[in-house]
Amino acid sequence: MNVKTALRPSPTGASALAATAGVAALGLTILVSAPAATAEAEATRRETKPTVVLVHGAFADSSSWNGVIKRLRHEGYPVAAPANPLRGLANDSDYLESYLRSVKGPIVLVGHSYGGSVISDAAAGNSQVKALVYIAAFIPDRDETPAQLGEKFPGATLPSALDAVPYPLPGGSTGTDLYVQKDKFHDAFAADVPKSIADLMAVTQRPLAASVFDEKATETAWKTIPSWDLVTTEDHAIAPAEQRFMAQRAHAHTIEINSSHAAPVSHPGAVTRLIEQAARTTSA
Repeated sequence: MNVKTALRPSPTGASALAATAGVAALGLTILVSAPAATAEAEATRRETKPTVVLVHGAFADSSSWNGVIKRLRHEGYPVAAPANPLRGLANDSDYLESYLRSVKGPIVLVGHSYGGSVISDAAAGNSQVKALVYIAAFIPDRDETPAQLGEKFPGATLPSALDAVPYPLPGGSTGTDLYVQKDKFHDAFAADVPKSIADLMAVTQRPLAASVFDEKATETAWKTIPSWDLVTTEDHAIAPAEQRFMAQRAHAHTIEINSSHAAPVSHPGAVTRLIEQAARTTSA
């Protein structure tokens, strides 16, 4: 046998070589297509879930939702946490209403604290909002103010921890911003949050226009949209009895947890579970 004959592959060997090449090519196809298939599956999973829009309240900002956002995104929910201007109910709800128009598909709208008043107003007439979730929040009725609710259910200590700071308004008049005193922030607002974190929250807090407390609600989306409520039983900002009254009046699906007012920070797991419970109803 000469060298050329020895090196020429036999018919059997050629078939085996072709089969091996075919398997290798198939393996390459699988390897190449797998990430694309995974991404497509993930995109489909997200498309079937409603967008969760998180609205913070007074003396906080959107970062207060970070623990909740992380958990919701892990479960495949699209999430948005727009800034709440905190300039007044009419102004803030108009701002949120305009933002909601940019969100495609069904929405689960979540409000913490004063953010509850804002979502109640902004969601009115929006057919894309399928569920409202209130977290230690105001749920005012039409023509009702936070001050009136507080008078009916005394006990909150946060008002005595506030400082008033004047600021200029267009036209030369003066408005008043309210801040929580930094040395009282932990006990009055976030007693179950580690003090080192609460101290940072106190420094970065966003003030609320004092006029909010006397501004009447004009819309009550909770009368037409299913609602869920998390009541915080160790709350010093909105008395637990006040929260229960509003939740019962709204016929909200309600849970109670042993938490301060800062539940999104101290109990992000419980907050997330309630939001997911509400979200599941949008596809039922």
